[in-house]
Amino acid sequence: MAQKRQKPATNQRHNYSAEFKREAVQMLLDGHSATSIVERLGIPGTTMLYRWRREERERSGPMAASLETRVHALEEELRRVKMERDILKKALVIFGRIM
Repeated sequence: MAQKRQKPATNQRHNYSAEFKREAVQMLLDGHSATSIVERLGIPGTTMLYRWRREERERSGPMAASLETRVHALEEELRRVKMERDILKKALVIFGRIM
């Protein structure tokens, strides 16, 4: 019977510099997945990364929150417009075959 490998106990606290945290949060804001950032940087888990993002947002103040809301709304609109464009492209192909 195969033995299960046990992970070594990692109860050590990691001290990350403020610059490291900011760069990790910036990667998240740039669109990288939390899982890939955690794996790439060796952070213990995504929960820590999301906490850093929340703390950074709180430090930035209401203007940053307002900008983040606006960016999210624009990303939603961009997604909708791309979907409409794709539908129109398909319609052109279909109507091109009929005529």
